[in-house]
Amino acid sequence: LPTQVDVENLGGTMRLGAYRCEIKPGTLAYRAYGTTRIEERHRHRYEFNNAYREQLEKCGLIVSGVNPELDLVEIVELRDHPWFLGVQFHPELKSRALRAHPLFRDFVRAALEYKRSAEPEENGDNGLE
Repeated sequence: LPTQVDVENLGGTMRLGAYRCEIKPGTLAYRAYGTTRIEERHRHRYEFNNAYREQLEKCGLIVSGVNPELDLVEIVELRDHPWFLGVQFHPELKSRALRAHPLFRDFVRAALEYKRSAEPEENGDNGLE
């Protein structure tokens, strides 16, 4: 990309380790975590471009989690979608076989609810017309 031509710092840009995140109440992320403050582990070189934040929010993107020190977007959701959530961190690093990460747990829960709502009623209706 033309914007990358003059980039000289190729090595020290890794965002590594645990970072704080402030979660907006009333969001899917808040429902999953049950709190407004979390700490999650990162290992990446990517950032949300805040230059587009306002424009994306006007189009339905919900910024539901932000790192307060650096004003970096950590969690996004889509308005009017049953369960769409994207994160900058690695929730799999805090998930265990018998103790799923809150985001994985709520994703599976939402998928099961969606499946149940799409199934025909148990009154003999097989969904066929």
